[in-house]
Amino acid sequence: MTTHDAEQQQVLLDVQGSLGRITLNRPKALNSLTMEMVTAVLDALERWRADDRVRTVLIEGAGDRGLCAGGDIRAMYDAVKAGEPEHTEEFWAAEYRMNAALSHYPKPVVGIMDGICMGGGVGISAHGSHRVVTERSKVGMPEVGIGFAPDVGGTYLLSRAPGELGTHMALTGAPVSGADAIHCGLADHYVDSSELHELVNALTEGDASAVLDKYATTAPDSGLRAAASWIDEVYAAESVEGILTELRSRDEPEAGEAAETIATKSPTSLKVTLRALRSAARLNSLEEVLDQEYRVSLACVHRGDFLEGVRATLVDKDRNPAWSPAQLEDVGEEHVAAFFRAPTNGDLGLSG
Repeated sequence: MTTHDAEQQQVLLDVQGSLGRITLNRPKALNSLTMEMVTAVLDALERWRADDRVRTVLIEGAGDRGLCAGGDIRAMYDAVKAGEPEHTEEFWAAEYRMNAALSHYPKPVVGIMDGICMGGGVGISAHGSHRVVTERSKVGMPEVGIGFAPDVGGTYLLSRAPGELGTHMALTGAPVSGADAIHCGLADHYVDSSELHELVNALTEGDASAVLDKYATTAPDSGLRAAASWIDEVYAAESVEGILTELRSRDEPEAGEAAETIATKSPTSLKVTLRALRSAARLNSLEEVLDQEYRVSLACVHRGDFLEGVRATLVDKDRNPAWSPAQLEDVGEEHVAAFFRAPTNGDLGLSG
C-alpha cells in the first residue's frame, strides 16, 4: 500500500504478529467516526473473531491529537438538512451495534484513549476489555453542548460511575483526566504516552493483560475523587433545576463553575440526559441502554436542539445557540417523555 492509499483509507487494518490493529485514520478531523469507519471496524471484528492468528485487538487513533473526537456530527447535520435523516439513523444503528460487539468480544480489546477521547471515541474504546489512558487523556461526553444527549453506551457507563460523578460529567459535558476516567470506571490502565509505542510492539507477541501490567503505572490522584463529597450531595437532586440550586448554594468554587457551565447547555438536552441517566442505572444490560439511547438520539434530531447546537458549534460557529425552549422551566415533563418513546420506524432492538 502506498502512502497516498493509506491516507485515503479512513480506517487502517493490519495484523502484526498476534495483534489485530485498528487505526482510526482521519487525523485532520480528529478521527471523528463516519459510516465507512464503523462498517470497517465491524467487518474487522467479525473477520478476526475466527482468525486464530489474532489473539488481541487494538483500537488507536492516527495523529498525535487523540483517539477520536466522536461521531462526524457535521455530516449528520448536513444529511438531515438535505432531507435525508435516514443516513443519521443508519449511522447510529451501526455505531451502537459496534459498541455492543466490542463489549462482548471474545478476545481482548485494547483501547488507547490517549489525547482527546470524546463521545463516540468513548464508545469505541470504553466498552473494550483493556482501556488505556495517559497523562494527555481528555475523556468526556460533551453532547449536551450541541443539543444532544450522551449515547454510544455513555449513559450506561456514567450511570455506573461512583456516586453522582457520572451525572456531573454528563450535565457539564466537561472532559476529565486519565486519572479521573479510571476512578469513574471508564478506563483501567494508566500508561505514560512515551511508552505507547513499546506497549503496542509488545502486544504483537504478548498476552494483553501481562503486557499492560508491565507498562502501566499508578495513576495520579483523581480530582473527581477529591470532590466526590459535594458532587454526590448536589447531583442527587431530582431535577436539573434542583441541581443548579444546590450548586449555586455551595462554597466550593468548582460548584459555581459547574453551575455556570450547565446553564449554557440545551435545557431540553439537560432534562433528557438526567432522565436517561436515572433510567440507565435501572436497566440490566448495555444493550437495553443502547436501545434507549437510540430512541433519544433520533428524538434529539426530530424534536430536540441537535440541529441548532451543531449550527452554532460547527456550521456558523457563532457559539450562540438559540435553544428552544430557552429556559429549563419551560421544558415540561411531557416534552421530555416524548424522547423515550419508540420511533415510528421501529426500535433498534439490540436487547431483543
